[in-house]
Amino acid sequence: MDAVVSELEGTLLKDRDPFSYFMLVAFEASGLLRFALLLIFWPVIWLLEILGMGEYGLKLVVFVATAGVSESEIESVARAVLPKFYMDDIDMEAWKVFSSYDKRVVVTKMPRIMVERFVKEHLRADEVIGSELVISRFGFATGFVKGNNIDSYISSRVAKLFIDERPGLGLGTITSSFLSLCKEQIHPPFMANQNQYDHQLVRPLPVIFHDGRLVKRPTPSTALLIILWMPLGIILATNRILVGVMLPMWAKPYLSRVLGGKVIVKGKPPPPASGGNSGVLFVCTHRTLMDPVVLSTVLRRKIPAVTYSLSRLSEILSPIPTVRLTRIRNVDAEKIKTELAKGDLVVCPEGTTCREPFLLRFSALFAELTDQIVPVAMNYRVGFFHATTARGCKALDPIFFFMNPRPVYEVTFLNQLPVEATCSSGKSPHDVANYVQRILAATLGFECTNFTRKDKYRVLAGNDGTVSYTSFVDQIKKVVSTFKPFFH
Repeated sequence: MDAVVSELEGTLLKDRDPFSYFMLVAFEASGLLRFALLLIFWPVIWLLEILGMGEYGLKLVVFVATAGVSESEIESVARAVLPKFYMDDIDMEAWKVFSSYDKRVVVTKMPRIMVERFVKEHLRADEVIGSELVISRFGFATGFVKGNNIDSYISSRVAKLFIDERPGLGLGTITSSFLSLCKEQIHPPFMANQNQYDHQLVRPLPVIFHDGRLVKRPTPSTALLIILWMPLGIILATNRILVGVMLPMWAKPYLSRVLGGKVIVKGKPPPPASGGNSGVLFVCTHRTLMDPVVLSTVLRRKIPAVTYSLSRLSEILSPIPTVRLTRIRNVDAEKIKTELAKGDLVVCPEGTTCREPFLLRFSALFAELTDQIVPVAMNYRVGFFHATTARGCKALDPIFFFMNPRPVYEVTFLNQLPVEATCSSGKSPHDVANYVQRILAATLGFECTNFTRKDKYRVLAGNDGTVSYTSFVDQIKKVVSTFKPFFH
C-alpha cells in the first residue's frame, strides 16, 4: 500500500505560520485578554524565528495560548471553530498529490488536539502526528509539550509508524526532518500541471457547520485591528440598538445608512394583508437572528416572527413581536394559524442559522398551514464578528452583529407560490418545503442539505440545541460574565 506523509503548515496549508490558529484558540477558549496577551508576545516570537530559534517561539505560543485552558475547551474549539479557517487555506495542488495515495499521514508541529478532527474528517487522513500537550490530572493544559525537541519527537513518531516499510512520498518544506524517512520528496510550491493526479481528485469534505465569533483569521495585523476596533464597536453597537428600539419602523432605513448599515433589496414584496384576509407567510432562509428584523425594516411595518430558541434578552431587545414555539407540533401549528389570522408572519423553517453556503432541511409545518407563501432569500456580509453562536452566549448575538463597521444585508423577494405548488393542489407538505428550499438555494447560489438543527448542535456544541428558558436576570448575569476577564 503506497503511503504519503505530508506536513500541514506550509504544504497542505498555504501559510507556514500557525500563529493565527493559536490566536483563535486564545480568543474562543479564553477570551479577549488572552487574545491580546498572545498578540503582545508576537514580536518576541517573530524575533526568535528570525534568529533560528523557531522551536522556542512555537513553545512560547503554545504556552500563552493554552496554559490553564481545559482540554475539553481546546477540543471544542478544534471541532467547531478551526476547521473553517483550515479549509480556507488549503493548497489544492498539494491536496491533489496527497489524496491520490492509499495511506495518508499528516505531520504538524501544532498540538495534535488542534488539528486531528479536521485532518481526519475533512482531509481523510489515516494518521495525525503532531506535538502533544501535557495535560494535568485535573484536565487542564499546562502549556508545555512532550519532548525536548519537537522536530525529533515528530520524526521518531513517523519512524515508528513506518517501521516495516518507508513511506513512498513525503510532502513538506526543505527543512522538514521527517522527509529523510521517505523514498521520494516533493517540496512546495506544487506545480499546477501535475495532471497525473487530476483524474483521482476527490475534493476535501466541505465545512458545513462553523462556530466562533471571528470572521477573519486573526493574523497579527488583523488581530491588532480587531482589538483597536473593540471599544468603538461596542459604542457603535449600543447606538445602533438604541436607535432600533426607539425609532418607528419607517425611519429605520434612513438612520441605518447614517450609522453604516446597508440593506440591498431585490424583487417586489407583496402588499400588507387587508380586510378579513389571512396574512402572508414569509418563508426566509436563516442567516442570523436579525433576519426577521431586517425584513420588517424593508417592509416598513412590524411583522411578528416565529422563534425557536431566541434568548430572553434578545426577545426584550427585539423591535418586532416574537412568537416562541414549543416544538410540540400541534401547539405550534395553532400558534402559527392564530398569528396568520391577524396578519403577516415570518418563519425560518431551517430552525437554526447556518453561516456557510448551505441550506439546512426545511420543516414542513409551514406548508400545512397556509397557501399564501412568499419565499425570501436572506443573506448578509460582515467584516469582523459573526452574529451567531452555538457554543457561546446567544444574548450577545445582536451586539456582535452591530459591532461590525459596515454590516450588509441582502433581501430577495421571490414570487408568491402559485396554488399548484402548494398543498391545495394535492402536494405533500414535504414536497412543498423541499421545493421552497430548492428555489431559495438556487437564488442564493447555495446547496441544499438534509442536515437539521440537531445535527448542527451535535457537531458544534455536543448537544441537541435545546435552550433552557432562563430568567432575564440570569441572561444579564451570563452577558456580564462573558465580558469578564477570561482566565482559567
